[in-house]
Amino acid sequence: MALYSIHVLEYSYVPNYHKSGVLYGAHNQGYVKLPYCYVLIKSDEHVALVDVGYNHKDYGKHLADKFGVENWHSPREVLAECGVTPEDVDTVFISHAHFDHFGCVEDFPNATFYIQRSEIENWVWAMSLPDRMRWMMIAVDPGDILRGVNLAKEKRLRVIDGSVENVLPGIDLHVARDSHTFGSMWVTVRNDNETDSSDTWVLAGDLVYQFDNLEGDGFAVDVETMYTPVGLAVGSQMNLVLATEEMMKQTGYEARRVIPIHEERLADTFPCRITDNKLRISEICLADGATSVVS
Repeated sequence: MALYSIHVLEYSYVPNYHKSGVLYGAHNQGYVKLPYCYVLIKSDEHVALVDVGYNHKDYGKHLADKFGVENWHSPREVLAECGVTPEDVDTVFISHAHFDHFGCVEDFPNATFYIQRSEIENWVWAMSLPDRMRWMMIAVDPGDILRGVNLAKEKRLRVIDGSVENVLPGIDLHVARDSHTFGSMWVTVRNDNETDSSDTWVLAGDLVYQFDNLEGDGFAVDVETMYTPVGLAVGSQMNLVLATEEMMKQTGYEARRVIPIHEERLADTFPCRITDNKLRISEICLADGATSVVS
């Protein structure tokens, strides 16, 4: 039994991103394409997203231009490829508050949003610091944080503190404190809705950028494989490695079940198609009775 269909939906991309930002220590090794994506999780009862992309105007657009982002398309255009509208979305899990994940909250009027308390609180704190410490805000649109606070005012923001099971049936939330960000969160989908699941998928947010973070050579000595954390951490790479171990443990160390949202090579592992807008849809799994959107 599979409760949910899971699709990774590309909405824009950076064609040339420093590899050292993806793999810690990969200095002077050139560039990689970095897709910008969110994840659609759909069942007969729920339409959920992990993250919502960035706000392509004002400071969000300034950040996108700074990072070299191209080919942005709105959530309405992207979700339409799967027969979904923004109004259909009832639940959104925010992995962290970087601009490319937390920008389009206003596009989803019927959704309840989930974020870690340590994430939203600490970005408010970081905004108050002197400009000489502004490096911490390098990938954050302060307007997104304010929009998040407004969601709380509207009673549509659920601020959680740590791990929570069965937020939706078979869907659990987990925190990696002081890692990529203050309170980065990953989403575990137990697609058979069993406590001891044999069909687990982990949606890693930015705790993992590519499969090489999980299974690369990691510049290791005397080991075949080694976790290599992502290059950007407001917290520590140590905490990123510890979070990676927890995510891998949840899937029985089956690396293909830990989904890196920024991974261009999802197409090598999962069925995919390229839309007319030249954006990729990756079909991670299908719910029982669901129809493929890529074939």
